Amino acid sequence: MLNAPFVLLFALLLTLPLVLLFAPRILSPKRVAITLPDEIDDLSLFRRAVRSTVQPPGSVSRLGATNAKPKIAFMFLTNTDLHFAPIWEKFFDPAKSDQRSLYNVYIHADPDSDMKSPGGVFENRFIPAKKTQRSSPTLISAARRLLATAVLDDPLNAYFALVSQHCIPLHSFRYVYKSLFQPHTKSKPKSRSTRFPSQPSRLSFIEVLSEEPQLWDRYIARGKNVMLPEVPFDKFRIGSQFYILTRAHALKVIKDRNLWRKFQLPCLNVDSCYPEEHYFPTLLSMEDPKGVSEYTLTNVNWTGSVDGHPYTYSPAEVSPELIRTLRVSNSSFSYLFGRKFSPDCLLPLMDLAENVIFRG
Repeated sequence: MLNAPFVLLFALLLTLPLVLLFAPRILSPKRVAITLPDEIDDLSLFRRAVRSTVQPPGSVSRLGATNAKPKIAFMFLTNTDLHFAPIWEKFFDPAKSDQRSLYNVYIHADPDSDMKSPGGVFENRFIPAKKTQRSSPTLISAARRLLATAVLDDPLNAYFALVSQHCIPLHSFRYVYKSLFQPHTKSKPKSRSTRFPSQPSRLSFIEVLSEEPQLWDRYIARGKNVMLPEVPFDKFRIGSQFYILTRAHALKVIKDRNLWRKFQLPCLNVDSCYPEEHYFPTLLSMEDPKGVSEYTLTNVNWTGSVDGHPYTYSPAEVSPELIRTLRVSNSSFSYLFGRKFSPDCLLPLMDLAENVIFRG
């Protein structure tokens, strides 16, 4: 007759493969926490950025004094190498002297990514970064660091475009610049603040959705009533993680403390919690609903999405027809950027760069 210790050992050996198989599905991955030192460090950066925009009485802004043109700050949020750096290098085309003074580049790379600098316009454009994790407020913090750094770095930065390593431009830089800085007559808000009369009236391009079926599940992902009173359910919004903000809205984001206290809370239901898709559209729709377009200029295909990730285009799908299709939107604006492409799409995209992508 078998003794009890032997039976127990035999049972453990039988169940070990099952434990190894199902444990990753049962146990949630360790969540990256925002530590108090990191939070204090960020607040210091945000305060410096806000102070840099306050001018003493009687002073003349750099924009007014030099009559220089406003710039676009391109902010790359990544946890891998910038796979499409060659495409972006052609987009910026630093050889064109009339374009060099119209943009800045900033990169937030996860410290654990061991990312290699692609050189060119990306050289020395890395900002002090902290660890990020999908479906966590660390992505909000990273985006806010990019915004604050860009605000502090150059007072001529007037638009702030957040993109990922999987994004590509769908038009030439000249087209993108003209699209953003043309008068927004069709969607122009009825009334805007006249506090900065020297600045033209502009919109931020950020997706703002209020009638999605998953809205309630996302709202209570941290627990019922946790978001109250700062964020009632009827003010909670969903939107794209990637956007283009005006300088005024960038400042609203880095000044905010009230909503951030709610959105940095840990999620109880991680599967329904995407803080980076909630915080920015909720904050800006509450602060300035007439100043946001409510749609994004980055085309993302959610058909056939997997595990919360959008559809990923493969090399076989890259064609002139795909580029032209990705540009088409339901608004008066063409999509300016496309997402999401697999890294091995680089070569076929480079083949289309001169004659297709940057000709329109």
